[in-house]
Amino acid sequence: MPVKTRRKKRKKVRYRIIKLKLTAGQYNSLQGYCNARKTTPNKLIKKLLKPRLHYVNGVPEDFYVTENQLELFESGHS
Repeated sequence: MPVKTRRKKRKKVRYRIIKLKLTAGQYNSLQGYCNARKTTPNKLIKKLLKPRLHYVNGVPEDFYVTENQLELFESGHS
């Protein structure tokens, strides 16, 4: 009879609370957009943030703000 191996127990996900204040107009606009797309505000906000939240090993260097923030004089603009 083969020996059954146990699966490793899954690590529990810890959630953090973020509070966001919106004006009445902003809230109504958000609700209208969500109703039109048949989604919830929470799902919409998470979907919009997802591309920026996947940097587990740190944020890439090109996302950091440098002293010279103008990119007008970078190479290729001769």
